[in-house]
Amino acid sequence: MNKTSVIDLIGNTPLIYLKKPSELSGCNIYGKAEFLNPGQSVKDRAALYIINDALKKNLLETDGTIVEGTAGNTGIGIAMVANYYNINTTIVIPKTQSEEKKSALRNLGANLIEVDAVPYANPKNYVKYSQDVAIKLGKTSDKKVYWANQFDNTINKLSHIETTAPEILRQTKNNVDAFICSVGTGGTLSGTAEGLKNKKKDVVIGLCDPQGSALFNYIKNKELSASGESITEGIGTTRITENFKNAKIDEAFQIHDQYALDIIYDLLKTEGLSLGPSSGINIGGAIELGKKIGPNKNIVTILCDYGSRYSSKIYNKEFLNSKGFRFPDWIS
Repeated sequence: MNKTSVIDLIGNTPLIYLKKPSELSGCNIYGKAEFLNPGQSVKDRAALYIINDALKKNLLETDGTIVEGTAGNTGIGIAMVANYYNINTTIVIPKTQSEEKKSALRNLGANLIEVDAVPYANPKNYVKYSQDVAIKLGKTSDKKVYWANQFDNTINKLSHIETTAPEILRQTKNNVDAFICSVGTGGTLSGTAEGLKNKKKDVVIGLCDPQGSALFNYIKNKELSASGESITEGIGTTRITENFKNAKIDEAFQIHDQYALDIIYDLLKTEGLSLGPSSGINIGGAIELGKKIGPNKNIVTILCDYGSRYSSKIYNKEFLNSKGFRFPDWIS
């Protein structure tokens, strides 16, 4: 009998055909069901690669500590994988992130440090703060302490070159015309794009960006400028990370939160899929990309995580009203 462990379950997620988005775009849109990873998000892939790489390089050890600044999902993946290896986890997270993510981290035994949500330029930004925490902890611990640094540690990108892209090629029998998703660290989009283009040079790669992020303007106008804001978590940035540097992007779209929410609510009611806001951004981008390159193209995007991870926001009538969003009458 096979002795399968939790880390063996990371990756090899299925593709799901999205009926309504496909009809709207005139193409075949497929979502890679990353919520089926054991940590329930696409970030499990990077977490596994980052920890395995650190162990291989003797930068981390049993009973040591891994420290990371995260919007939540990477932290959850790291805590899960770290627990498997008997490694301690300290997570720095902005206070604005969903309570569901914070609870998941605490339930995994992570030491959670909540900080104010401030721009990256601020020295108290959660990413920079997590590096400071790792440095200070390293000076007092008798075991190795490692800062995961998901944004600029390109092992993140490698995880998608070596797993996500080959899986998509295998699952589509090499018949994939385009891939699109949003960017947080840049690892998923950049790595998957590189892996796909290494095997199929004509595949179209798209970026879909929420408001408040600068990457849409960067791709279109070579300017790192942003306007507006978004309720999405873990995507959108105002800087070029090492993982996103030299990303092979052909098209870019900016997707509004309301568009993404409409998609999420419709998919829940008509296709039984409960997805988070970033998945709505991704599917919206896939629809717009399909309209541009279609018809009848095969487009793949990322279904990042479950909607239940954001219940206090996207299924909360008071929260939605406070932000001025439309929502279905079945949300109480």
